[in-house]
Amino acid sequence: MATVSTTIRKMRPWRRPPIIASPATQRAAMGRAAAMAVALLAALVAAAATLPGTASASPAEGVQPLSKIAVHKATVEMQPSAYVRATPSLLGEQGEDTEWVTVKYGWTDPSDDDWIGVFSPSEFNSSATCPNPWPAEEPYLCTAPIKYQFANYSENYIFWGKGSIRLQLINQRSDFSFALFTGGLDNPKLIAVSEPIAFKNPKAPVFPRLAQGKSHDEMTVTWTSGYDISEAYPFVEWGALLVAAAGAAAPPQQTTRAPAGTLTFNQGSMCGEPARTVGWRDPGFIHTAFLRDLWPNKEYYYRIGHELHDGSVVWGKPYSFRAPPSPGQKSLQRIIVFGDMGKAERDGSNEYAAYQPGSLNTTDALISDLDNYDIVFHIGDMPYANGYISQWDQFTAQVAPITARKPYMVASGNHERDWPDTAAFWDVEDSGGECGVPAETYYYYPAENRANFWYKVDYGMFRFCVADSEHDWRIGTPQYEFIEHCLSTVDRKHQPWLIFATHRVLGYSSNAWYAGEGSFEEPEGRENLQRLWQKYRVDIAYFGHVHNYERTCPMYQSQCMTSEKSHYSGTMNGTIFVVAGGGGCHLSSYTTAIPKWSIYRDHDFGFTKLTAFNHSSLLFEYMKSSDGKVYDSFTIHRDYRDVLRCVHDSCFPTTLAT
Repeated sequence: MATVSTTIRKMRPWRRPPIIASPATQRAAMGRAAAMAVALLAALVAAAATLPGTASASPAEGVQPLSKIAVHKATVEMQPSAYVRATPSLLGEQGEDTEWVTVKYGWTDPSDDDWIGVFSPSEFNSSATCPNPWPAEEPYLCTAPIKYQFANYSENYIFWGKGSIRLQLINQRSDFSFALFTGGLDNPKLIAVSEPIAFKNPKAPVFPRLAQGKSHDEMTVTWTSGYDISEAYPFVEWGALLVAAAGAAAPPQQTTRAPAGTLTFNQGSMCGEPARTVGWRDPGFIHTAFLRDLWPNKEYYYRIGHELHDGSVVWGKPYSFRAPPSPGQKSLQRIIVFGDMGKAERDGSNEYAAYQPGSLNTTDALISDLDNYDIVFHIGDMPYANGYISQWDQFTAQVAPITARKPYMVASGNHERDWPDTAAFWDVEDSGGECGVPAETYYYYPAENRANFWYKVDYGMFRFCVADSEHDWRIGTPQYEFIEHCLSTVDRKHQPWLIFATHRVLGYSSNAWYAGEGSFEEPEGRENLQRLWQKYRVDIAYFGHVHNYERTCPMYQSQCMTSEKSHYSGTMNGTIFVVAGGGGCHLSSYTTAIPKWSIYRDHDFGFTKLTAFNHSSLLFEYMKSSDGKVYDSFTIHRDYRDVLRCVHDSCFPTTLAT
C-alpha cells in the first residue's frame, strides 16, 4: 500500500494556490491601478488554465472553496457602522424548499477582500459550539459557512461602502444568518451579523432520491428531513397511475403507504478534518422506503410524508416515476452515465475559483431532457464536499429535479471515501475526513454491505456491474469475487449488453498524469481485471476520475482488436473503454501524443448515453453539457452467436474427442 500511495501523490501533487480576488471585485475596481493589475493577473491565469494540454486546468485545482477560509483564525471585531440585513425573514410560506434572499450590507471602511458568509444554524459565533480541544485560544468561530460571496460582488460596495446581493437558500433544517467579514479569507474578522431568517417548516421532507432496489421490481425512495422517528413516522404514499383515454396519466384511484427506515450519522462518525471540525454540520435524518412488486414499465405516483403524533401529516411534493423493465425485456431502454459532476451555486457564491464550472450545465442538460432517458449512473465524485457536510444537502437539492423522477445510481469516488488508515485502497485525504459515511447514508444503492460500495443492476437488456475503485479489487479479494460473479451470472441471450463501471481508471486513459507514469491507468488497475473483461465479453467499461471524455477502440492487453472506429458488428474481440469524468469538475489535460487506441478525446464537460433498441442493436452517444448535442457516437450490431463465439482468452480449451 505504501508504494501505491507514493505513486498517487506523485501523480497528483497537492498545491495550495494563492487567494485570487473575486471576478466581481475585479469588475468593480477597474478604475484603480491595483485592481487592474489583479484583474490582468487573474485573466492570464484563467486563460492559461483553459488551454488543452496545460498542466493545470484551474487556478484552484482540487481545492474545495470553503477550505480557503481560515476559520480557526477568525476573530470578532463588531463595528458600530457595519450592518447586514436579509429579506424576506420567512421562507417557504407556500411549501417551497428553495428560495432567493436579498442581502444588504455596508460599513464605513470597505475593502476589496470583505466577504459575506451564510451560516446555518444562525448562532455560529458561540464558543459553546466548538469541539474540544480547539486550536484557537479564543474560539469565536469554529464552523465554516455553508456558502460565501465577496462583498464587492455588488459593484458599488468599494466606492459607497454598501452593497446588495441575492443568494439562493435551500431548506436545511435550521435557520440562517448572514455575516460580514473583513480581513479576507486568510484573516477573517467578523464585523456585523444579520437577524436570523428561516423556512416556515425547517424540518419539512425534501429532495427525494430514487434508486432501483436489489430486484428489478423494487424502487427505493430516499429523502432528508428534520424529523427523528420519535417525532413522526416517515412513509411514502404511492400507487399506479391510470392511463386516460387520451394516453395521459391520471391520478391513482387507490394508494398505499410504505413505511421508511431512518438513518443519520454524527460528528464522531467522521474520520478527520475538516469533516470532524469546521466542516461538520448536522445532516438531519435520512429516510428510505421500499416500493415493491412493481409492474414493469408502469407509471407510478408517489409522495413522501411524515405522520405526526396527532395524526396530521407533513407532506412533500408529489412526483411520478416509471418502473424498471424486467430483466431481458425488449423495449426502448436509455441510460445516462457520467462521473465527477460536483456541486455549483446558481447565485455565483463559492465558485470564484471555478472549482466545478461545468456542474450546472450538466445538471440543466439532464433536467431539460428528462423524457428521453430512463436511469442515471453517477460513477463517483458527487458534490466534492471534501469534509464540508452542508454541501451534501446542496448537492441533493441541485439534482433533485432528476433524482425525484429517475433512478439515480451512484458509485464511490475518492472524494467520497479516501482517508488514511480507514481500510481504503488509497492512503490519501481526498474525502476531507468523510471516509464514505455521507455518501453511504444520503444515497441508497443495492449493495449487500453498504460499506462495500459494489453492486449489480439488471435493467432490461442491460446488466451493470458497479465496482468500488476505492477498495481493493485485486485477485483474491472479496470485490474481485463479486466482479467475477456479476459478470459470469448474466444470461447474455436475454441481457446482451454487459457494462462494467467504477470511478478510477482501471482501464485506459491518455490523461497527462497517467502518461507521466507510463501506465495510462491507475497503479495495478487493469492487470487484475482485463482477463475477466475479456473472458466474460464486457461490452463497455466506464470510468470517471479523469475530468474529460475519451473513448478507445475495442481492446485487450493494450492492443486494438479491430480497425473499425464507429460501427461494430459481429464478434466483439475486446472491450471498449470510456472515460466519462467530465460531469462538471475542473478539466484534466491529455498527453500531447495521442495513443493509437484513443479513438476520440474531448477536453470539455459532458455525459454519455446508451440506447438499447433490442437485443441486437446498441447506440452509444457522447453529448456536451453546454448544448446537449452529440459529438461522438458508435453502434454495435450483433447476434447471440457472436457473443458465444470464442476469441483470445474468452473460452476454455476444447478438444475434438468424442
